[in-house]
Amino acid sequence: MEPVTFDLFVTGLRDPESTQYRLLAYLKRIREAFARNLIYPYLGDLVTLHNTLAGVSGKLEEVRSAIPGKLGGVDLKAHKLIYEKTDLGLEQLDDLEALIEWALPRIRTAIEEGRAIYEFVDENVHLEQVGIVPSYVEEGYLLVPDRSESQIHVVRYRMSIFSGADERFRALRTTHVTSIDAGAVFPSPAAIKQQLATEHSDLPNPSTYFLVTELDFPFRETVLPVAKRKLIHSLSVS
Repeated sequence: MEPVTFDLFVTGLRDPESTQYRLLAYLKRIREAFARNLIYPYLGDLVTLHNTLAGVSGKLEEVRSAIPGKLGGVDLKAHKLIYEKTDLGLEQLDDLEALIEWALPRIRTAIEEGRAIYEFVDENVHLEQVGIVPSYVEEGYLLVPDRSESQIHVVRYRMSIFSGADERFRALRTTHVTSIDAGAVFPSPAAIKQQLATEHSDLPNPSTYFLVTELDFPFRETVLPVAKRKLIHSLSVS
């Protein structure tokens, strides 16, 4: 499912009703995904769209004061509108504002549905460190059970830190290593860690985390994204 972006609102000014129909159809498909407990990438796409629309909406009055020309495009990163000189600029801005104000509450309602699922999963999973915790924790393994498939997925992670203009950011890179069939009884996380240390000598005592959960929600679209967020938080405070 391709995400809706701000381009739809710019190009759709000629036919607002069609634009509204397309957005409603998109939100319907998102809700259907949420009904199946799928939150990635749909929740993030909705939040991005909402923030972009809200950012542009907050600048429209300032733009009106400058009497801009025809709306020609948008700089999504800077939340800036790009104009072409024409006498139709103010009318287009009014149409854009009306379309955004119509869309925002509908997008927020869908976001709330997705966040409710995310928060439920977040409350019903927690991370446990496996074995002795090494001094070097920026790289290691995340063990995530997939109850619906009776598997444990082994994910290798690497945390990196980079600096922005005013603050430092953490980025988590992950690579799927293997999937272990668990059957009726899940294997011991300690045994998996020992096997990983044997097979991957570059991490002889790897930092290893196990996600404890009884949920059988979709792994890739729901459980794994929540597990990664929890891992980032855990590594940030360690």
